[in-house]
Amino acid sequence: MAGHSHWAGIKHKKSKADKHRSKIFSKLSKEITVAAKLGDKDPSINARLRSAIQSARSANMPKENIKRAIDKSSAYNDLNYENLRYEGFGPEKVAVIVETLTNNKNRTAANVRAIFQKAGGSLGTQGSASHNFNQIGIIKISKKEISEADIFDLAIDSGADECKFIDEFHEIQCKKEDIYKVKKKLENKIDNFISTEIEWVPINDIKISKEKSQDLINFFESLEEDEDVQNIYSNAKLVI
Repeated sequence: MAGHSHWAGIKHKKSKADKHRSKIFSKLSKEITVAAKLGDKDPSINARLRSAIQSARSANMPKENIKRAIDKSSAYNDLNYENLRYEGFGPEKVAVIVETLTNNKNRTAANVRAIFQKAGGSLGTQGSASHNFNQIGIIKISKKEISEADIFDLAIDSGADECKFIDEFHEIQCKKEDIYKVKKKLENKIDNFISTEIEWVPINDIKISKEKSQDLINFFESLEEDEDVQNIYSNAKLVI
């Protein structure tokens, strides 16, 4: 679930152990439940829910897990989650944004603060790190779904600002307020999406040497282990 950073690329190349897969499913399930609770339970008219389900399918989450997550939104009327953002600086003073989805903000704040402090970093106030990033809409599509030539033309016709080709997927970039409008037009030609998210993209990367990269990797992994953390963004460019 890590966001648009060099860490994301490294993480996705790491082996997916059962424990890691369980964490991913847990976070995807929470997003599905919240999307269904806040909007209609019909994904055809609830864009956030539709995108959450598509991300879950891309991660090979079983259909019964998806259905259970949707049903949970009705079963627990007192289930109240908040989207909270934490900003700070990690090892090597890299800027970090942590997005969480929690039903206990005191627990989440204490856990995130402890992880930063243990790594030698520090939490700041909102705005302390985010000025190092631009917030944009990012839609990722597997290269198996559509060719480079076709996705480029489709992206332009859909109102996207940019189309990039990264490893095994296409990345469509657009204004954050246009993400679901662009996505809806893409859906006329594409059935499967890896993810649809509003991400924090670093304005400038900070290159971290191979010798110091492991401390940052350990820090990011500790954050990801927390059940309330949904996304991590950093301006670190790691060398491994």
